Amino acid sequence: MTAPVLPDSAVEVGAVVGDWRGAVAAAGAALVRSGATSEGYTARMIAVVDELGPYIVVAPGLALAHARPGADVRHEGFAVVTLARPVDFGSVHNDPVRVVVALASTGADAHVAHVAALANAFNDPAAVDRLAAARSADEVRAFFGAVPAGNGTEETR
Repeated sequence: MTAPVLPDSAVEVGAVVGDWRGAVAAAGAALVRSGATSEGYTARMIAVVDELGPYIVVAPGLALAHARPGADVRHEGFAVVTLARPVDFGSVHNDPVRVVVALASTGADAHVAHVAALANAFNDPAAVDRLAAARSADEVRAFFGAVPAGNGTEETR
């Protein structure tokens, strides 16, 4: 299995946001910077939480922002944003959120596979703490076993 690609542009460490919308918007902006999505995808990720509630807060301190595959997804990708100050999403059991991982998939099967792979990365109860403490894109990549863009891949800006 190939290591996932996580370009520097898809990582933001220590983002300062005011609320959950800002946290999801920061993760969406990272997807846009990496070329995985257009800006419409960010709006759709926020709309999912507006419509369905904070179900994307999947573990204490961790939100998995995503929306259904659509025309605004240019290619498979994920982004990681750690927050300077945790924010509440409205999740009784898992707030406040310190890390937002955004996922963009081009099809339903790929989406399920990517969610499962991300879930495995967070099996360790200390995983969110380790990721929240990352101070660079390299440290975030190391957590996921990812590689930077360029190793046989192209990053679109």
